[in-house]
Amino acid sequence: MASIDLTVRNPSGLHARPAARFVQAAGRFSSKITVENLDREGSPSIDAKSILLVMTIGVGKGDRIRITALGDDAEPALEALREAVESGLGEPVGT
Repeated sequence: MASIDLTVRNPSGLHARPAARFVQAAGRFSSKITVENLDREGSPSIDAKSILLVMTIGVGKGDRIRITALGDDAEPALEALREAVESGLGEPVGT
């Protein structure tokens, strides 16, 4: 199992369109992928391929998330999700 911690930099966090892009990126891989909001106490680790679940963990701008992947394509999955988050998930990112 591999994981990465990232800071969400886009204005909307993981809501609506950015969440859809995140889920689409996760869905391209066969690995089991989960995401957790590290800045919200008690936030569960949820299925990163479910738009409804991703939106329920309340990730906003500046929140730290942990993405975990388990499977044959775990490393490429994490790299793709890192790139998606760092590029703003279709939104401009602040500094």
